[in-house]
Amino acid sequence: MKRVVVTGMGAVTPIGNNLDEFWSSIRNGVCGVDKVTLFDASDLKTQIAGEVKNFDPTEYIDKREARKMDRFTQFAVIAADEAIKNSDLDMKKEDPWRVGVITGSGIGGISTFADQHKTLLEKGPGRISPFFIPMMIGNMAAAQIAIRHKMQGVNENVVTACASSSNAIGTAFRHIQYGDNDVIIAGGCEATVERIAFAGFCNMKAMSTRNDDPKHASRPFDAERDGFVLSEGAAFIVLEELEHAKARNAHIICEMVGYGATDDAYHITSPIPGGLGGAKAMEFAIRDAGITPEDVTYINAHGTSTKYNDQFETEAIKQTFGSAARSVAVSSTKSMTGHMLGAAGGVEAIVCAKAIEDGFIPATINYEIPDPDCDLDIVPNVGREREVKYAMSNSLGFGGHNASIVFKKYSD
Repeated sequence: MKRVVVTGMGAVTPIGNNLDEFWSSIRNGVCGVDKVTLFDASDLKTQIAGEVKNFDPTEYIDKREARKMDRFTQFAVIAADEAIKNSDLDMKKEDPWRVGVITGSGIGGISTFADQHKTLLEKGPGRISPFFIPMMIGNMAAAQIAIRHKMQGVNENVVTACASSSNAIGTAFRHIQYGDNDVIIAGGCEATVERIAFAGFCNMKAMSTRNDDPKHASRPFDAERDGFVLSEGAAFIVLEELEHAKARNAHIICEMVGYGATDDAYHITSPIPGGLGGAKAMEFAIRDAGITPEDVTYINAHGTSTKYNDQFETEAIKQTFGSAARSVAVSSTKSMTGHMLGAAGGVEAIVCAKAIEDGFIPATINYEIPDPDCDLDIVPNVGREREVKYAMSNSLGFGGHNASIVFKKYSD
């Protein structure tokens, strides 16, 4: 099996529109949640979100091309561009059939869908945009990245709800391990801060209603958490076969060493009580990495700030890690970013890679009242300077999808 390393990263998030801004915000405990501005949310129970701020796609993408892309694809193209630039990958020197793109997006172009449905009702079918379908479909972010950079290898979009981009990264990892591709741009993108999506989540009673205090609304593992905060953005990493990276003198950020994926086979929205599915995904990822639970320094938890997710993920970590569950540092950076749905795993993979690179474990901010059901070391409120040898990211999605990925401090 080939070894796989991370050589580039890029992000567009509610706490920074590029990698440096994002990581600075993570280190400083900045929260990107605020009142919704993208639409009128005054008649909805939840009126807060993690929006990408000061976003003008035409600063990065030709105006005519940007108009043919849904917001989720715009995010993806810009984040992928940064990851590729960050990696110093020169496609003129690459075999394009060996360079691929795998995205994760749980919902895709919902804003385009809603806008065009309104047009249909108000103006009739003749006024529907000819770009409606290619703007809406979830695979289009992967396609647009490939077209933009002439990448002709594997090209896919994974749809596993909130586990989408972790599964995308895991799938990319396997393709490179098996020798099918040399380089894959992998991660996720989502843009669901949109009225109809908001209404759906509100009526599920899944989102926080702390509208008068948005900066403290996302509070994973806290006893007074009242739901997740919907957010948007994109994050991509460049995964590369080790010898290929060394041959071009690429900067190696860390190594990817493990991937585990399962399904609860229990319920369409609720995680299985006790967290067995998530526990098995972590177990398989640790075994794939060839390590023990004691070797893991840091877990970036799925940690959505919902009652059952946080409780059952805690139980899952205890099942997998045993006595080591008391010593591993666990935090949820969704306390800062909100929940980016299909893009969450991508941005949290970057957190793990940067934690290894910088020797810094991010905090779970907004932690005020301990929940006895979530009795782990959740790195409350203030991050820690600490060497990170192995970092794990967990992603759990509606439908019972579970994905865990493991990164390692690189050594030749």
